Amino acid sequence: MRTRSIWVAWSLLAAWTAVVAVLVTLSAVNGTFRPDALTDSVPLLLAFATFLVVGALIVGHRPENAVGWIFAAIALLAVAGALAEEYATFASAHRLAGGVLAAWFASWAWYPTVALMLLFTPLLFPDGRPPSPRWRPVAWLAGATTAAFVVLAAVQPTLELGAGRVANPIGVAAVGNPEDNVPGLALLDLIGVLVVAAVVSLVVRFRRSRGDERLQLKWFTYACALLPLLVLGDRLPDPLANLLFAVVVSFLPVAAGVAVLRYRLYEIDRLINRTVVYGLVTVLLAGVYAGLVLVLGQRSGGVAGDPPSWVVAGATLAVAALFGPARRRVQAAVDRQFNRGRYDAARTIEAFSARLRDQVDLDTLAAELLAVVDQTVQPTRSSLWLRP
Repeated sequence: MRTRSIWVAWSLLAAWTAVVAVLVTLSAVNGTFRPDALTDSVPLLLAFATFLVVGALIVGHRPENAVGWIFAAIALLAVAGALAEEYATFASAHRLAGGVLAAWFASWAWYPTVALMLLFTPLLFPDGRPPSPRWRPVAWLAGATTAAFVVLAAVQPTLELGAGRVANPIGVAAVGNPEDNVPGLALLDLIGVLVVAAVVSLVVRFRRSRGDERLQLKWFTYACALLPLLVLGDRLPDPLANLLFAVVVSFLPVAAGVAVLRYRLYEIDRLINRTVVYGLVTVLLAGVYAGLVLVLGQRSGGVAGDPPSWVVAGATLAVAALFGPARRRVQAAVDRQFNRGRYDAARTIEAFSARLRDQVDLDTLAAELLAVVDQTVQPTRSSLWLRP
C-alpha cells in the first residue's frame, strides 16, 4: 500500500510537470508568455507548484487523508484549465481539431478549483473528514452546489475561442452566463454561505481540539491569517505584488503539509510569537522613522519636496539603534500577555541566577535548583545527583 501511494505521488508530480511544460511551450508560441508577462505567470505557477508538491507528499505518506488529494486536484485543475485555454487559442489560429473542446473545458475548470480551495479544504482539514457526522450534509451540499454551478458553466451558449467567441455544442441559450443569470447568482450566494459554514466548522473543530490536533489547526489558522496581506498588493508595484501573492498563497499548503505530516509541529507557537513580535516592532519603528523624517524635514525647510539626505540618514540610524531595545521590550510584553509560562520561567531563572552568586550552602542551593526545575520545566519527578 505504501509503495502504491508513493508511486501515485510521483505520477502526480510527473503529470503536473508535463502539463506545465506543454503550457509554457504553447504560451510562448501564442505570444502570451512574454518576458514582461513573467512577473504575472511565474508566481502563479510557483504557488500551484507548492499545492502539488505538498499534495503529493501527503498522498505518498497519508493516502487516506483527503487533504492531499484536494491539493493535488487544485494544482492539476488550475494548470489543465490554463493549458486548455492556450490550446484553444493555438487551435483557433492554426485551424486544428479540439479547439472547441479545449475552450469548453477552460470555461468551467476554474470553478471546482476555487471550490476545493475555499470549501473543502477548511471543512476537511486536518484529517480529511468533517468535524463530526452532523457536518456531512454540509460537505454533500457543497459538492452538489459546486457540481450544479459547473453544469451551468458547461452549458453556457457561447465559448471564448482565440480572439472571438463560438457556439457551445452543448450550450443552452436560456442559460446565458452563469455569473449573470438568476440560477447562477443563487448558487453563488449559496456557495458564499457554505464558505462561511466551512470556516465555522474549522472554529468548532479548534474549540474541541486537544494536543496535536490543536497544533495542526494553529498551523492552518496562522497561514489563513496571512491572507489579508494580499490587500497590500494593490499598493505595491506589479512584480512585488505578484511575489507577495505567491509567498502568501504558497504558505497555505506548506502550513497544511506541516500540520498533516506533523513535521516540526510544535514550532507553531514560536512562529506565532515571532510574527507578533516582529510585526509590532516593524509598525513601531516605521512610525518612529516617519515621525523623525517629518519633524526633521520641517525644521530643515518643510516637507513639500524630498527631505534632505541627512534627515533620511539620521532617521535610519535612529531606527537601527532602537531595533534591539524595542525588540526586547516588545518580546517581554508579548510573553507577559500571551505566553505567561515562558515569561514566568524567565523571571524565575533570572531570580535564581541573582541568588546563585551569593549562595554558598550546597544543600540550600540543591533545594533551590530543584524548585526552579519544578517551576520552569514542570517534570513528573526530578532529582539531583552530586558527584562526591
